[in-house]
Amino acid sequence: MRQKKKRAACCLGLAGLLMLTGCARRESGNPQGGLVLTGSLPLEYATQFSVEEYQGGYTMLSTAGGDRLLVVPEGKETPEGLDQDVAVVHRPVENLYLVASAAMDLFDALDAVSAVTLSGQKEEGWYIQSAREAMARGDMVYAGKYDRPDYELILSSGCTLAIENKMIFHAPEVIERLEEFGVPVVIDCSSYESHPLGRVEWVKFYGALLGREKEAEQAFARQAAVLEEVAAQERTDKTVAFFFITANGLVQVRRSGDYVPKMIELAGGKYCFDRLGDGESALSTVNLQVEEFYDGAKDADFLIYNSSIDGGVSSVGELLDKCPVLEDFAAVREGNVWCTTNDMYQQTMSIGDLILDIHRMLQGEEEGQMRFLFRLK
Repeated sequence: MRQKKKRAACCLGLAGLLMLTGCARRESGNPQGGLVLTGSLPLEYATQFSVEEYQGGYTMLSTAGGDRLLVVPEGKETPEGLDQDVAVVHRPVENLYLVASAAMDLFDALDAVSAVTLSGQKEEGWYIQSAREAMARGDMVYAGKYDRPDYELILSSGCTLAIENKMIFHAPEVIERLEEFGVPVVIDCSSYESHPLGRVEWVKFYGALLGREKEAEQAFARQAAVLEEVAAQERTDKTVAFFFITANGLVQVRRSGDYVPKMIELAGGKYCFDRLGDGESALSTVNLQVEEFYDGAKDADFLIYNSSIDGGVSSVGELLDKCPVLEDFAAVREGNVWCTTNDMYQQTMSIGDLILDIHRMLQGEEEGQMRFLFRLK
């Protein structure tokens, strides 16, 4: 059971949680139970989790949100006298309820999709092929959204752990009920990572959970190598606006400290809103009036439309129907309007490849070489 402080944080909502935790890596300390600390996993970019190793093969996973999860090796007993806020899972870790959809790609990279038997997405909502196939076979079933889980199904399936995303802070009663039913809950904080590869490095969190540490290191190294390749190439410093037109006509853009502007920077460009948003806010986006967006992005060298929310647009004309004022933008006049593919946000383990795509766009290379971007005609 979580401590009252964590319960209060959930009730306060996301802003309250961040005020209480600081959303920075916490020191989990000795969880008692007679465990002897032997080491910790070194991390290169991630700041929102830690992994500590204890004598006997026990592993403690801690998140910036305050979760602590002790992974007990196969054949070993749960230590007595653990802190009250420490949840426990036993290896082999299986029958997971995965609501944090961005984590599915990490399970896929670890060849461990089979560990997930309960999904917070319906089959048609997955862009991860292995997840779609598992649902088509019946090996993974839909167990409800974050705020409306199918408790009966979750309990009858022998669920050992629910992995939620930050949306669960809007429905803290779900955490309460799951834990009352004996289902531990851990909240994936990867969306708080400011560096793009910090998100990718969460593969090590799940590798430690599943006992696939070597596979996690290899998967992370592949994306780090892509970033290293891009960083070695010449910068263009061309400006980029990354945006989405909301249903009520506002323009949603990323805060300057978000990971998407960081990707643009790593690709050799410049995000056109360099001082946008409160650095203390947990939100990754800001809604602007069209006039504000015009002032900040009309001279941008490139426009990238975020298709992940409304399915995107297929042409410049369709985009202008959403926001006619874009016709006056330099990137529209010069034919430098691009769109992301719909699966971008579920492809966490391809962030390095997306950075490479942005780099190629900035360099004027053909879109046929790109995986996550295409030019609007």
